Amino acid sequence: MSDITHDPIYNTVDRDDFLSLIEVDRYADRTDAFDGIISATRDHFWDPQDPQYIDFDAQPFDIENELLMPREFTVELNCAVVERLDERQQIQLANESTRFSLSSILHGEQGAMSLSASLCHIMRDPGAQEYAANQTREEARHVTGFSNYIHKTWGGPIACGPTLASLMNEIVQSGQVYKKLVGMQMLIEGLAMGAFATFQSRTHDPTLKRLIQLVMSDEAFHHRFGKIWADRTVPKLTEEEHMQVEDWAARCFQTLLFNLVNSEQKQAIYPQFGLEWEWVRSAVLEAFTEEDRRKGMTESTNIFRVLIKTLLKAGIITDRTKDVYGAWVDMNELKSEDDEVAGIEVAEAAVEELRQINSQRRVMSKALRG
Repeated sequence: MSDITHDPIYNTVDRDDFLSLIEVDRYADRTDAFDGIISATRDHFWDPQDPQYIDFDAQPFDIENELLMPREFTVELNCAVVERLDERQQIQLANESTRFSLSSILHGEQGAMSLSASLCHIMRDPGAQEYAANQTREEARHVTGFSNYIHKTWGGPIACGPTLASLMNEIVQSGQVYKKLVGMQMLIEGLAMGAFATFQSRTHDPTLKRLIQLVMSDEAFHHRFGKIWADRTVPKLTEEEHMQVEDWAARCFQTLLFNLVNSEQKQAIYPQFGLEWEWVRSAVLEAFTEEDRRKGMTESTNIFRVLIKTLLKAGIITDRTKDVYGAWVDMNELKSEDDEVAGIEVAEAAVEELRQINSQRRVMSKALRG
């Protein structure tokens, strides 16, 4: 049961079975399901090293004295922690918290790049394989973009939290294609789209806003790859297979919900402020209840709400596990919403802008060639 697809376009071979990929008949056995996503690549191309797309030096941000994100986004500034810090330290702690979040996104993009590359080794269908190679290229520029921003702003990223690192390692190393597609294209991409929509709409730094807008122009297409898998596969799963996928997704959700951004994961940022992470955790838990968490999940861009919606719309959540998610969000409300992911309007606007930029560049290039 390692290959739960039920659709030949997602069929795989063993990662070490290269000879299967050079069988003569395979080359003509190509799906057209991903052609639209692949052909759109030239329209939403962007280069993180080219200031015509994004200039990391254009508008330096004063992270010592200005907040990258609104104050309410830093839980530590809304509990007893604030009493131990002066105003300048509060700003610096908030920005270090943002640095942790952006570092996690950077690590997530590296995970997505490695995952996409691993799909190139196992996808049998040439069309699916081409799409995976295409996504690998796009994830690579996300790694470059976030790395550029973090190094310009702080000098370097913070180490990946154990929860995210462990999940990504399981997904990338897995030989089970459903874990790769559900885990990365739905779970982690779902979290990312929620985070991107929040950062893009609320950050005070124009450069970060621009970077995330560009990244979202790619991620909207990546999300579709997983959705196509779900549309073609989930309705055909046997009861046993569905339970396997559903239970694994629920376990991952609970692990991420309670551990992704807690004080233990972020403990590296506290010593410079004379704070112990165990005490910070106690202060946060005292100030924020489960009801506060539920309230936060009413926001359309809340990362966990976006994740739940992604799984629900994919048909992965049934009556067996809906209570796992229903404890935090109104499942009927989510079910009634449209299928669009958070931030799709921003992504579409970015795609249109990039289409115009790239069209002009092609015209100029053609003119220069005479």
